[in-house]
Amino acid sequence: MSEYSSRAVIIGLSDSGETIPSCAGRISTRPGTATELFDAATDKEKNASLICKVTQSGHNSTIEHCVYNLAFENVSVFAEQFLIEFRLASFTVKSRRYVDFANSGFYTPQGLPDDAKKAFEDGAAALFADYARLCELGVPKEDARFVLPYCLHSNFYCTVNAREFLNMLTQMLYGRGAAFQELRAIGESLKEQARNLTPGIMTDFEVRAEKKAETPFPVTVPDAPAGRTAEKVQLLCASPNAAATVAAAAAAVAAPEKAASAAAFFEDNAAAREEALRWLISSPRPRALENANYTFALRGVSLSCLTHFARHRMQSIQIPCLTKTDRSCFVLPETVTAVPGAREIYENCFKKANELCDALKSFGAAQEDLVYTLLSGNTIDVVTTANARELLLFFKLRCCTRAQWESREYAEQMLRLCRQAEPEIFRYYGPSCFISSCPEGRMCCGRQAEIREKYTSF
Repeated sequence: MSEYSSRAVIIGLSDSGETIPSCAGRISTRPGTATELFDAATDKEKNASLICKVTQSGHNSTIEHCVYNLAFENVSVFAEQFLIEFRLASFTVKSRRYVDFANSGFYTPQGLPDDAKKAFEDGAAALFADYARLCELGVPKEDARFVLPYCLHSNFYCTVNAREFLNMLTQMLYGRGAAFQELRAIGESLKEQARNLTPGIMTDFEVRAEKKAETPFPVTVPDAPAGRTAEKVQLLCASPNAAATVAAAAAAVAAPEKAASAAAFFEDNAAAREEALRWLISSPRPRALENANYTFALRGVSLSCLTHFARHRMQSIQIPCLTKTDRSCFVLPETVTAVPGAREIYENCFKKANELCDALKSFGAAQEDLVYTLLSGNTIDVVTTANARELLLFFKLRCCTRAQWESREYAEQMLRLCRQAEPEIFRYYGPSCFISSCPEGRMCCGRQAEIREKYTSF
């Protein structure tokens, strides 16, 4: 199943190419309107030269006006996860909840000795066969996918501006992704394609790319005391006095002449806070919610569930390198335990994956190649910070009955902690049907009244 070729292709580029970035470099220092400068920017070589000069001076925002459309074909899920962590980009991924991946193929790490390569491909093929058996037994695809290895082929689209694109390339070629041969190959391919399409943006890329070696974390953190189990979800930090702060921020926009008195007014007036917050949360532009921030520790998140968190753009999520994953930890869905014979197959998959990892070690495989033997059900711990506006969207999506069950469990625990920390804001939060109405159309669960009652007394 590993015969499929993996590649990344620039399938689209802004119609204006490098013209607008070059105009952006001129507009602050030259006379003329925006359209006059654009109409005059017809010399591609001069445009490329100017872009190079401007970016070498550190004014990189000018190249954000150039946008690339990328297609990733049959790359590994590991590569997918690495890439979707770049939050200033848009991604659309083939869903493993709905699509059967039994015959999707997988990526084989390059450079493995022949014996190691055979062991890897035989082991991966066996795991795909077990995935198919679980599906045949009636385990839903969204739960059977937990036994799919991280070499699984993934296909997705990405749209990204040139500045973030260069950041991607830098990390793949010189940063935290450089240790992984697959990521380096993807980076090299995209770099050469971009050099042909946008030579000005790519001029002296190798010189300008930051090449900073990572150093070990300087502090040794002790293990938790014996017998102490960390909570699955923990609220590490919350903005103090958030309700009054958010209400005052909203009032500062609505009535700027009264901004000086708004903070004290809302601090002392609970009824006014309630009215302001109800209005804000139902408004089409609840930007004042961005003034309240919340940091969570999420423990035991499966690699499959991790993608549901990482897709939220407006957050700061800290994900450890997958080479450090504890392979003994994995999720066990109720659907697996409920089907006769499924649990044995499921748990044996994790044993097989660990045995494959040990076999590759004995063949001298690099540590970075071992991440491809992780299964999607293996778990890690992450920390993330999001503002109240992004959490509004997060809870709308992840508390919905149509959300993946694991992400919904985390979302509900996060919401409970938020309501404890700041009930005045978060009592209005929940799935879409609780806040306003269900957007799912024919896919609606039909339980809106039940859901509204649940989150009213949540």
